[in-house]
Amino acid sequence: MKTINNKLFLCDVSAEELIKKFGSPLYVYEEDKIIEQYNKLKNAIKYPKTKIYYAAKANTNIEILKLLNNQGCCIDAVSPEEIFLSKYAGFETKNILFTGNNATPEDFKYCIKNNILVNIGSIAQIEIYGKLNPNSKISIRINPDVGAGHHDHCITGGPNSKFGIYFDKISEIKKAVEKYNLKIIGIHQHIGSGILDTSKFLLAMDVLLSAAKEFDDLEFIDFGGGIGVPYRPEEKQLAIKEFGKAITEKFSNFCQNYGKELYLYLEPGRFIVAEAGFLLARIVNKKSTPKHNFVGIDTGFNHLIRPAMYGCYHSILNASNMNTKEKEKLVVAGNVCESGDVFTQNEDGIEDRVLPKTQIGDIFAILNAGAYGFSMASNYNSRRLPAEILVKNSNPRIIRKRQTFEDLI
Repeated sequence: MKTINNKLFLCDVSAEELIKKFGSPLYVYEEDKIIEQYNKLKNAIKYPKTKIYYAAKANTNIEILKLLNNQGCCIDAVSPEEIFLSKYAGFETKNILFTGNNATPEDFKYCIKNNILVNIGSIAQIEIYGKLNPNSKISIRINPDVGAGHHDHCITGGPNSKFGIYFDKISEIKKAVEKYNLKIIGIHQHIGSGILDTSKFLLAMDVLLSAAKEFDDLEFIDFGGGIGVPYRPEEKQLAIKEFGKAITEKFSNFCQNYGKELYLYLEPGRFIVAEAGFLLARIVNKKSTPKHNFVGIDTGFNHLIRPAMYGCYHSILNASNMNTKEKEKLVVAGNVCESGDVFTQNEDGIEDRVLPKTQIGDIFAILNAGAYGFSMASNYNSRRLPAEILVKNSNPRIIRKRQTFEDLI
């Protein structure tokens, strides 16, 4: 992302040119940024037996999956459909881990058929899986009683979380696996999403490592917790080198005491793809009330639901007018027939955003849309899904076609 002659460029192509060529609205991803984020995390952790598991749910576009497979990444899948897409993109089954959430017997059967290791988060589901596939290997998901995240809805650990087996139920876990002669080779946790405070991540590591001592045959320990990226201007990037050093030291010390060198699995969530993605949209309307000046764009929460669902902040740039000193307070509203379809809001409702002077026809760029953007999109109001573009240098290419009217039938 850069500014040239007052215009926003993604790699070496202007946002306006992309809209002119591919239409609006449009999802755009910078290929080099995805690779940069993956390598930044990989290089920060010096422990030799480390594997990074990309959360496929963040963005399942086949070309992005292929890109990550070529980098040596692994897949954290939460549905048979994500397993299917990952295999289609070239991932070997040994590099896919299925973490089911209220998984059905059919989900488990799909994993068994495709030789996918399952990560199970309840005693009852151990029973279901054990009946289907006795004498096999599994991983278990622990709730470490530590939660963190950018929003309460994204916290996946602690007493209010539906995820994982509470850390004090290890004796019950052992009884369940013994009943079906299951072998626990992995132990896993995930404490939340969008984490910029590493202290909670490291605290949860301590809880999981303490629980891991109770299992003799582990081959890996999987630390999940969506590593955050800055969404608000005042937020700072995670100190990734220091974070990697702390993880390396903590895990190395554990393995020394455990008596063997285990694999360290890390699930970084949105970190790899979030900052690489942009949702571009045209300004199609301007209006005012006694309280707000509204600017309307040709996309809505059906394409990016995070502001409406969580009150999440996404920076918005006027890609057609980047450097002007003339500013105005605006509420950026979408084109969905819902009062909550507003991109400038917090948990308490809509809020004004100070933006460069705008006019109808300008292009807005909504930032940090690479994760949980298109993957959470819908056809609400029967509006079609946008195209997705991957750009490298001056070469943009379509990686998902825009939906047609016929696609809705």
